Amino acid sequence: MNLPILGAFVTTSLDKFDQAIIKQLRLNARHSISYIAEQVNLSRSAVTERIKKLEQTGVIRGYQVLLSESQKQGVSAYLEILHQCAKCADVVQVFHQIPEVITCQGITGDMDLLVFVQAPSMQRLHEIREFIDAQADIVKIKTHVVMSEWINNQG
Repeated sequence: MNLPILGAFVTTSLDKFDQAIIKQLRLNARHSISYIAEQVNLSRSAVTERIKKLEQTGVIRGYQVLLSESQKQGVSAYLEILHQCAKCADVVQVFHQIPEVITCQGITGDMDLLVFVQAPSMQRLHEIREFIDAQADIVKIKTHVVMSEWINNQG
């Protein structure tokens, strides 16, 4: 299924039609413009223009295909990170250096960050973990390897 990738910091205000279009794209970005237009009660040309504007303004940054875990190559893991920096933002540059990092999120609780990694092999995951662990500001890493996925409503 293709899903729209939405921008994180968008200043464009979205009206009810833009929100309805995004909802339809999140359900299935491969639906035809005609189908989406019917669902949101707009003309095909209006939907086309709105999608184009949402893409141009960065509200929609792209589209992606999500595979089931059984179809993926490699290994996925969540890394819980505890650091000693004053702010999470001070340590995030470490994760920008690792192309396999998909998301890095600040979390509540005993740990500071939750990092999602998709690596081509367990060996590469180990290398990534070792690289992170070698950083002076990293205090603790807890690794959770993804074994299977039953629900993914992420878009």
